Amino acid sequence: MKTGPVEELQVRQRLEALEENLSPYASRSSRSLGRERAETPSPLRTEFQRDRDRIIHTNAFRRLKHKTQVFLAPSGDHYVTRLTHTLEVAQIGRTIARALNLNEDLVEAMSYGHDLGHTPFGHLGEETLDQVYSPGFTHSAQSLRIVEQLAKDGEGLNLTWEVRQGIISHSKPRGDFLDVELDESLTLEAQILRLADSVAYLNHDIADAIRAGMLRVEDLPERANRILGTTHSERINSLVTGIVQASWPASGLPDGTHHGPPEEKPAIGMDPEAREALVELREYMFQNLYLPLGKTRQSEVGREVVKLLYYHFVENAEEIPPPYFGPGIDPERAAVDFVSGMTDHYAIRQAEKLQPGITQGAFHNVPLE
Repeated sequence: MKTGPVEELQVRQRLEALEENLSPYASRSSRSLGRERAETPSPLRTEFQRDRDRIIHTNAFRRLKHKTQVFLAPSGDHYVTRLTHTLEVAQIGRTIARALNLNEDLVEAMSYGHDLGHTPFGHLGEETLDQVYSPGFTHSAQSLRIVEQLAKDGEGLNLTWEVRQGIISHSKPRGDFLDVELDESLTLEAQILRLADSVAYLNHDIADAIRAGMLRVEDLPERANRILGTTHSERINSLVTGIVQASWPASGLPDGTHHGPPEEKPAIGMDPEAREALVELREYMFQNLYLPLGKTRQSEVGREVVKLLYYHFVENAEEIPPPYFGPGIDPERAAVDFVSGMTDHYAIRQAEKLQPGITQGAFHNVPLE
């Protein structure tokens, strides 16, 4: 049966109308602050859905499957990578957004883009580039640079303002990051991303550390085990539940005592008991996993690989492929963009070609040819 032009089906308009049923505090794609370059709307997808799809189809997103989460170039099939971490963040974020009557599509889009700028070898690669590149380097700023300038052969993805804001704002300081004052313009969906990111990485990093024989469940803080639970699913459920309970005013729905939205814009938070357990558990992981892993021989080799590649490409910028190096881009910036985009395996292979033996067998599972 002939249905006529797809524009006549009003699919996008129907999806936008459904968004009108969301919380009064939710972001709505039809009221987005827009893109840097105006575009004709899609007949089938909302603006946030288009952003999600654009991110998924980038090379930067595909490379996440071979980028370190915590364990460098792991040999086991079940260790978390940046890609599986990203998928878990999106799943947790969407669960929270759905429960709070907020925009799931926006949370999903910014979740997929939040770690695109991560370096090879995880945070130690990030720290190394920050040391050698004088203007400084953070993976969140690099993620934004990828979607704005580097993706699609230098065209960028032309994402909406809301997705770009979520990407640049997701990083969190050590300690109780919920105690940090947030920019008033930060959408509730971007606030969800900040928490979903922590819930995801803490739990899968615990699982990876147990798999590697570095931690045992009984070693974790007693309060965390008692309040959050002792299994992967129990901890996630406790934390997500704590977020939803504490953030209920954001839903715009009654809670039995309040029958209208609060006068002030609500924020995404966490139940105090779960929050204290999260802060203690996060600090425990810094002390017993993240910092010790940064002192291993493998980590030192990873740092040397990043330094070697950076300085080599600064001196030999003509070897950097476009769009990383071109008119108006200095060699230092181009080297940072190129090296930060590498997977662990590719960085190791490139370093071995430049200086055979530099990895000293530290990455046994990486083929060098």
